[in-house]
Amino acid sequence: MAGGRRVRSGGAAALCLLLSLTGCAGRTAADSAKGEVQHLLDLRSAALLRHDAEAYGATGASTEYTRLRALPLASWAYRITTLRRTAAGATADADLTYKVAGYDRAPVDTRRTLSLARTASGTWYVSADRPADKSGQQLWDQGTVTAVPGAHSLVLGTGQSAADLRAYARMADEAVPAVSKEWGTDWTRRVVVLVPKSLTGMASLLGSPAANYRGIAAVTTGEAGGAGQTPADRVVINPDAYAVLGAMGKQIVLTHETAHVATRTHTTAATPLWLSEGYADWIGYLGTDRTPAQAAPELARAVGAGQVPAALPTDKDFGFTSDPTELARAYESGWLACRMIAEQWGAARLAAFYRAVGTRTTRPGAVESALHHVLGLTPDAFTTRWQKYVKAQLG
Repeated sequence: MAGGRRVRSGGAAALCLLLSLTGCAGRTAADSAKGEVQHLLDLRSAALLRHDAEAYGATGASTEYTRLRALPLASWAYRITTLRRTAAGATADADLTYKVAGYDRAPVDTRRTLSLARTASGTWYVSADRPADKSGQQLWDQGTVTAVPGAHSLVLGTGQSAADLRAYARMADEAVPAVSKEWGTDWTRRVVVLVPKSLTGMASLLGSPAANYRGIAAVTTGEAGGAGQTPADRVVINPDAYAVLGAMGKQIVLTHETAHVATRTHTTAATPLWLSEGYADWIGYLGTDRTPAQAAPELARAVGAGQVPAALPTDKDFGFTSDPTELARAYESGWLACRMIAEQWGAARLAAFYRAVGTRTTRPGAVESALHHVLGLTPDAFTTRWQKYVKAQLG
């Protein structure tokens, strides 16, 4: 304000009086409280990492400790972003970063809201820790986490038996070398699988409505690109949909999702979904006895009715809320495109094509350039060849 800039005399006393009147004294008190709460959260994090239940309990509610103690953590830290004083104490918004030991290359970052109160002596303690608004839950928000390590995997579950979680670990351990055989070894070759109790739990982890994932057996989360600096991806299982699959179907799904983990750092905004999903399906179906008609029933029905697709599917065709038949055809079309490349140019050329597309950061020209340099085709020539292949395989 203009009057503040005209202070010339009266020294520190006049300035302090002005600051007090404009509320700066309140901000100083808030800064002090913020520092005290940050120190409390630092103590709480350290206690969790060294598995000190007594020290953790001294910082507040112990529910999270009980739910988290099976999770192998390499790091865990809060950074307060805002602190709001309330009649009961305070509410803190914080960024929580953590790393799962042996799996995460960089910290996972999630936003939390903590409720705080004070003892009669004025000491702060945590009374609740929950996801911030518009942030998905973490697995421990849904119950006590059970951890089952595999040779190449870590399966984390809530509301699941240890026997069921071990079955997921066995399938993940088969998926990792199967993916490495085709893609190569330039990835972590380890996968984290999250198994919530139900579809509702899956949706809560992903921060989306359950209706978006009904019938979807699993999804992979994680940031695209990043040259290996992104956290380990999470394969999130929908136990409701997964349960209705046969043994082969379950393995195909988990291998498909593991392929996404392997290819993540070479998957950018330039990568069309027909390629990323088709490649994951191609690896998933390798080694099975599924014929093209069995693996692509919806597309086979369309071809049988004389409806050969006019073009490869767009990203919009892969939306989880799309018509189930159209969604199935999109996946099947991408799979057959990648299968055609592997059969006619070889598996190594298919992987090279995938990587070439991912060297771009934007979509325009990326596929066209990769087709030209890796396969020696124009987009029109590739589409025509794919249409003939679809017809030959499914007609």
